Amino acid sequence: MKLSEKLAALEEEERKASATTAKVHRTRADGKGRRKASSASSWDASKRKVRELVLAEVAPKMGDLAEDGLMAEVRSALDRIVQREDVRVSPAERRKFVEEVLRDTLGYGPLDPWLADDTVTEVMCNNYDDIWVEREGRIEHTKASFTDEAQYRAVIEKIVSAVGRRIDESSPMVDARLPDGSRVNAIVPPLAIHGPVLTIRKFAADPFTVKDLINFGTFTLDLAVVLEACVRGKLNVLVSGGTGTGKTTNLNVLSSFIPDGERIITIEDAAELQLQQPHVINLEARPPNAEGSGEVRIRDLVRNALRMRPDRIIVGEVRGPEALDMLQAMNTGHEGSMTTVHSNGPRDALSRLETMVLMAGYDLPVRAIREQVASAVNLIMHLDRMPDGRRIVTSLTEIQGMEGDTILLQEVYRYRTTPSRDGKPSGELVATGLRPKFLDKLGEMGIEVPAKVFHSHAVASATGERRSTRQVRVPNARSLASPERAK
Repeated sequence: MKLSEKLAALEEEERKASATTAKVHRTRADGKGRRKASSASSWDASKRKVRELVLAEVAPKMGDLAEDGLMAEVRSALDRIVQREDVRVSPAERRKFVEEVLRDTLGYGPLDPWLADDTVTEVMCNNYDDIWVEREGRIEHTKASFTDEAQYRAVIEKIVSAVGRRIDESSPMVDARLPDGSRVNAIVPPLAIHGPVLTIRKFAADPFTVKDLINFGTFTLDLAVVLEACVRGKLNVLVSGGTGTGKTTNLNVLSSFIPDGERIITIEDAAELQLQQPHVINLEARPPNAEGSGEVRIRDLVRNALRMRPDRIIVGEVRGPEALDMLQAMNTGHEGSMTTVHSNGPRDALSRLETMVLMAGYDLPVRAIREQVASAVNLIMHLDRMPDGRRIVTSLTEIQGMEGDTILLQEVYRYRTTPSRDGKPSGELVATGLRPKFLDKLGEMGIEVPAKVFHSHAVASATGERRSTRQVRVPNARSLASPERAK
């Protein structure tokens, strides 16, 4: 045999040996994967079976039981069924199994731990096995998942049906809320191509106060003093910003400055505002029913609110033709009203208002719309979200009237960035040093604002220490109205 033939034979033997070894490794890995998948599948199948049996046993009694009684009944039925059906769960995993079945039966399944976590601000389900959360402004993936798509759809339907909404192929997207006020959006096929998508924006059970926002860095003490004076002085305020910048939270804080003796009407798509005053009327829009009738839009509620003797009207967000009705309400004796709008800045907020007014279907000249806006809105408070997740006020802008066809804007406070050595964004909200026109109106109402809050000062450098904002004390109405304080 030639040398070349011997070498070829040796190479062939080596290839066969390596192929046999790889096949053995793949077989072992596949066996481990199959055992792992089989274990997970058995766990999910057991949960599904037990959950169905529990529901079948408890369902006839659910209407007659209170929340505590229902929990006790479900737990009792669950113990009986686990023993009767001889569920194959180790003693170490029995408690975990029981808790998961309880969450699936009475709660929102794998979402419950995230909804109970105070550090989580958003829960995003892209599919039944693809759940993400937002914590401290950053998005992270979780290992949690629903048992299957059927359980996922059941949780979505449970959430929306609790507030009288529905979701199906004829109405494939819906806005709803949880009992704690958290905002819910769901969209299902055929609009969501790869499966149902559920997004939950959580709100604090205990609403944030102005002191909280100052400590978070959203406000400064000087800005809080100015905003309280403006709200008590019945200036109309527009809160603008992008998605997730904290517009609703800041609107809640602004509303806390409203005196208790006033009648407030809130109008929203899904009720989210948490006003603490004693005289508050909450109105909520309604989508059309299965026959396509019965819809009540926000602009219908704004018109109706004008007949309800309001002192102030607060619209959760204007995003369409209701902008025209809101502006008319602000111009017809309902001073001190507030609303929010999505925009990239104060000037963009005015442009969006113009566009939304035109959506009402009236052929109004642009100048007439701008005059209406300039007359109705007094202040624009704009919020931004920093790269590190912080939500801060970046501008407080006063509308000073019209010059030709242009609305005049003047910044009272502006966020200025400073260089940072550690690479993190830094800056401070500072006064521009300009005296706003609204001080004259506040003075007529007997509300004096300290002159020093409008004095411009240097921004803290990156190497210097920032001003402490802990344990702040926001002046009350009496001290704001005191002439001595202005001196």
